[in-house]
Amino acid sequence: MATKTAPSRYRRTVAEAALDANALELFARIAAAGSFAAAARELGLTRAAVSRRIAAIEEAVGLALFARSTRSLGLTEAGRRLHARAKLVREAAEGARLALRSQRDQLGGTLRISATPSFGRHVLAPLLARFQALHPALRYELFFTDRRVDLLREGLDLAFRITARPPEDCVAQPVRPFAVRAYGLGPPLADLQALADQRLLLLGQHEEPLTSHWLSDGPPARRESLMLQASAWGGDMESMLAMARAGGGVVMAPDFCVPPGDVLADLLPGWRMVVAEGEWVQALTLPVPAGSETARAFVAFVRAELGQPQARAE
Repeated sequence: MATKTAPSRYRRTVAEAALDANALELFARIAAAGSFAAAARELGLTRAAVSRRIAAIEEAVGLALFARSTRSLGLTEAGRRLHARAKLVREAAEGARLALRSQRDQLGGTLRISATPSFGRHVLAPLLARFQALHPALRYELFFTDRRVDLLREGLDLAFRITARPPEDCVAQPVRPFAVRAYGLGPPLADLQALADQRLLLLGQHEEPLTSHWLSDGPPARRESLMLQASAWGGDMESMLAMARAGGGVVMAPDFCVPPGDVLADLLPGWRMVVAEGEWVQALTLPVPAGSETARAFVAFVRAELGQPQARAE
């Protein structure tokens, strides 16, 4: 009769090592967040790094802890049994961090930030002033440029970028949605087609006609295409806005560039131009441990100031 082989001591040691305090806290955070992506943002890690760590834990203990599907993330029976203990570990770790927080509340040093010029001037600069009032020892080095910087190679802590595909080696957090609209002086245009007859001010290189795509807010939502010929174009949004305010034409600009009370008005209410890079400004930071804790604190401040809730499953 065959006899069962007792589990090896090595197997038990691997399993025990896999379920150390760090692993238990990570497991509890994912369970609370409802997704790997949301937990990754909280921890300052990439989603891929979180997935790899959980996979390593599950392989070491020989049990699946999460039940995954394309739409949701839940706990297996083994995961539910582990969760109560893991939650205690997480609460203890957070309590320890709270006890030390007073030493970290006053941030210092230099925060090196890159942002697109329009977002930097219209949205970021006032937030930087408010954050510095909370942390007067903190200094900033600002790089307002449309160039896509490499955080690690260029020694930057944080970048604000308009992108629908953030780099996989960065932690990306959405901070502000936006829409590109047609702004100018005067009354609204009769319809979308009337825009083609205006003097148009476009950001970028547009010596040749541009095929633009537009979405209506609806309902029902509509999508239309329109050929645009620029009267003036260039790489500086502020120059285009200044020309529009002086009556020089209609500028296509993100809505955060035109504050309430501005002389410029939305000439096509209910219509927005499709932007290939997406309709969110994202904050990009390096993952832990390379990432700056000060940068993560500033991103949390910006998200709160701009009204972005804690992200959940996605």
